[in-house]
Amino acid sequence: MKAYIAVTDKGWFEHLRILSRRGRVQQVNFWTPRKWGGRFGVLDRGQPLLFKLKSPDNAIVGGGFFEHYSELPISLAWQAFGEKNGASSLAEIRKRTARLRRDHPRPWEDYTIGCILLAEPFFWEEKDWIPQPENWARSTQRGKGYDLRAEIGRTLWTQVFDRLRGTIVSEPRPAGWLDLPGGYGDPVPVKPRVGQGIFRTVVADVYGRQCAVTREKAFTALEAAHIRPFKEEPRHYVRNGLLLRSDIHKLFDAGYVTVTPDYHFEVSDHIHTDFDDGEHYYELKETKLWVPESSEHRPGREHLVWHREKRFRG
Repeated sequence: MKAYIAVTDKGWFEHLRILSRRGRVQQVNFWTPRKWGGRFGVLDRGQPLLFKLKSPDNAIVGGGFFEHYSELPISLAWQAFGEKNGASSLAEIRKRTARLRRDHPRPWEDYTIGCILLAEPFFWEEKDWIPQPENWARSTQRGKGYDLRAEIGRTLWTQVFDRLRGTIVSEPRPAGWLDLPGGYGDPVPVKPRVGQGIFRTVVADVYGRQCAVTREKAFTALEAAHIRPFKEEPRHYVRNGLLLRSDIHKLFDAGYVTVTPDYHFEVSDHIHTDFDDGEHYYELKETKLWVPESSEHRPGREHLVWHREKRFRG
């Protein structure tokens, strides 16, 4: 079991701490001003990332559980996570990231930032802050990993766990729960509640950022669709998702199109009868969907059957 202590800005932390006081914050984007530099390999899914403030505070002030790493244009990071980026506006997050990048991006430039996506974040009041570990080097700029079985890591985790009790509820994973790959470590057996922003980002990444039907790659035109609506299946997980072009997403939700259990696109005759149009959608009929290579990420048959029987206007 590992943990990673990441250095963060006090403004980012304070914004989210205030936000969490108003209501539960289920997800945050712990962004980096530039791409991390490949896969975020310092943590496995479900392992804790802890927030450490810089001098003069030099304290661990909260954290969250790692879910996914992605690289997004800053406008889409804002669209997906809003104030859960630790800022009150897109202009503010642009100002913060631009200052840290030091490359003076132009006002219209939609540059890419690293997005370390965390579920079930927690933000402590100052009385609960933990002093930085004794072996923390002043030269550490980004962060440092700790083995929670070793002496320093074990002591650290005991302090964190004492503060989490009563905040994080232990909840067993039900049989058949197929969400994002990976597991959770022993110290905190929790099932993080993944929010819409993480859901959209992970679905986009496993689908290669292209529409499953048309292969459209203009990311701003793509949306993560729930096969069974969230009110019917109140969990965000990959096998209940499809990455679709926005117009196809709307038709899918309204039941004018569907996907068969063997991943073929079907179009209802009601598009023509209701709108006297739809020729370009009929051209897509029987198209074989592009789905992720991993079976863990492909649409669940039970969800596709549900949509065909309960929503499709066949």
